[in-house]
Amino acid sequence: MSIITLTTDIGQQDYLVAAVKGQLYSVSENLTIVDVSHQLSSFNYPQAAYFCCSAFHYFPSGTFHIVLVNMFDQKPKQMLLAYHNKQYIACADNGLLTMIIDGAPERVVALPLPEGERPTTLTCTQVIANALWQILAGKDLDYIGESDITIVEKLRLKYVNSPTTMEGQILYIDNFENVIVNITKADFDRERNGRNFKIVFKRDEVIDTISETYACVPQGEKVAFFNSSGYLEIAINKGNAAGLFGLQGFSEAMQKQSISLQNKWFYQTVKIFFE
Repeated sequence: MSIITLTTDIGQQDYLVAAVKGQLYSVSENLTIVDVSHQLSSFNYPQAAYFCCSAFHYFPSGTFHIVLVNMFDQKPKQMLLAYHNKQYIACADNGLLTMIIDGAPERVVALPLPEGERPTTLTCTQVIANALWQILAGKDLDYIGESDITIVEKLRLKYVNSPTTMEGQILYIDNFENVIVNITKADFDRERNGRNFKIVFKRDEVIDTISETYACVPQGEKVAFFNSSGYLEIAINKGNAAGLFGLQGFSEAMQKQSISLQNKWFYQTVKIFFE
């Protein structure tokens, strides 16, 4: 039984997710397809990378991960198939691959799209399905695609630091309106170096303790802890942190807009002061 994960920004309002699964089952009925998410924010590379790197870590060797996010940032000519940490990742050549694995993949090949065909979502995913069939048949990556390639590379969204501060961006707001920030426990421990700290957001909201769970503070109180993926999370015990404080997820589009929108930046960032 082969495991396939599917992560997209397609949503589930139409037929596309079902059609993609149909393409995969047409390759082999002996598959287990796991939906990671189909509700990722459009054009949000940092959020997609956070979802994928957090989820993929838990799957067994040989899992085949398909990531369909921002497929048409540019007119696609090829899809990518990578092998990294004993797992396969198939996605568009748009920089997301290097964000997911935080660097260059161990091996990667290009899967050219058919000449003369319109590059629709299902054209792209059929190319991935064909590559899956060859993987299941025991074919090597170099047989399946072109290895002498240059791929688009993007870096993960990184926090900004100074000798006395860290400034992170809000990667994701979950279903409970808890806020996940792009600062890991390893980042925090390294920058803190044993010093006292205070976490500040929305200019004047302060937390000066890292807790273990939501329940470490009274109901209705704000709390900070590192979640199961190791990222800083800000929440309210049995409340909605993002809604109450007006916090927003990071947006690359917003970052590129005019300085007149600079005030909105305060609602997308979290700052940590050390002393």
